Amino acid sequence: MCRNIRPLHNFEPHATSQEVQDAALQYVRKISGMTKPSQANQEVFDRAVAEIAHATEHLLADLVTTAPPKDREVEREKARARNAKRFPETASA
Repeated sequence: MCRNIRPLHNFEPHATSQEVQDAALQYVRKISGMTKPSQANQEVFDRAVAEIAHATEHLLADLVTTAPPKDREVEREKARARNAKRFPETASA
């Protein structure tokens, strides 16, 4: 999976429409292999992003869990710690 697409389920507060849209855009970019489509492909590209965002919104709304919601700030700190361990030379810069 693309590293820029982050899990959106079971967070408090819930994922925003913008976060869902950003994830859909990253997904379409990864699958299509292009960050900026040509004029000929722009409509199809935008439609794919909208459809994936729509499906993602439904998925997130319908998922069920008994786990307590995760805290965004705690998860962000965990990611920073993983990155510092993984890339120690950039953490000290």
